[in-house]
Amino acid sequence: MISRFVFVTGLSGAGKSQTLHVLEDFGYFCIDNLPPPLIPKFADLIAQTPQEFPLVAIGVDIRERAFLEDFWSSFDRLKAAGHPVELVFLEAEDGVLMRRFSETRRPHPLSRSSALPLLEAIQEERERLAILKDRADRIVDSTQTTAAELKITLGKFYGIEDSEKGLTLYLLSFGFKFGLPMDSDMVFDVRFFPNPNYDPVLRSKTGLDSAVWAFLESKGAMGYIDSLADFLRAILPRFSEERRSALTIAVGCTGGRHRSVAIADHLGHLLRKEKYNVRVAHRDIEKESLRYRMRDGTIEDRQS
Repeated sequence: MISRFVFVTGLSGAGKSQTLHVLEDFGYFCIDNLPPPLIPKFADLIAQTPQEFPLVAIGVDIRERAFLEDFWSSFDRLKAAGHPVELVFLEAEDGVLMRRFSETRRPHPLSRSSALPLLEAIQEERERLAILKDRADRIVDSTQTTAAELKITLGKFYGIEDSEKGLTLYLLSFGFKFGLPMDSDMVFDVRFFPNPNYDPVLRSKTGLDSAVWAFLESKGAMGYIDSLADFLRAILPRFSEERRSALTIAVGCTGGRHRSVAIADHLGHLLRKEKYNVRVAHRDIEKESLRYRMRDGTIEDRQS
């Protein structure tokens, strides 16, 4: 038995740590900020008990030329030994990275070591890591990716347990006002159902509440879900025949809090009963609660 190695690198602030957390959820043994010169020794230790560490993810920060040479030497050595090895590169737009550093109030590593202004530090790091990006097996742009979307994206390639069960369906609810999910294979618009947000009793609830579902069910939601399930039953075998390991089905309403959440959740329950491997995530379920609150029977706009 040999271990599978996934190396995670990329721009500071682009989501390397979050990626490692996701891989850990998938069953990977994860270690962050391992200096490249120590990779061979670490790999040798793993090789002694591969049955205990079949999946390994290593986060590496590589900005110095000497470390880069050490990394490629270790990377190529693992491949030569027969290990499945992949390099995942995380990136994001400059403006988004600047905002993230501003929000966390943490200095950029190159600002700290070279006294560069933030934007110059980001651009300098981007130039230094260009060769890593060019050789990466997978590039993940986190500019507009939420934690739920990141997990779905990585799950398609590294959710080993799911892939062994066959086709995995990812049902993702979202709000159109916050943009289309970047990684969706199909998008279903459920804005034709009456919006519970206009009901003062239902406004503060979500699509996971029974009262919201009862409202939508009275408007024909179950019939729509049954029709949608029939459609999926007809086409999913074709995707399996093409050896697709995962399919992302996005369900959208205006704000991603009521209708899309309820439809995606109940569709997931229905498909699970039929033995499909289903994961459900709600991208925007909490966003509306940050924008509005009830006060004396009226709605007051909040700055989020």
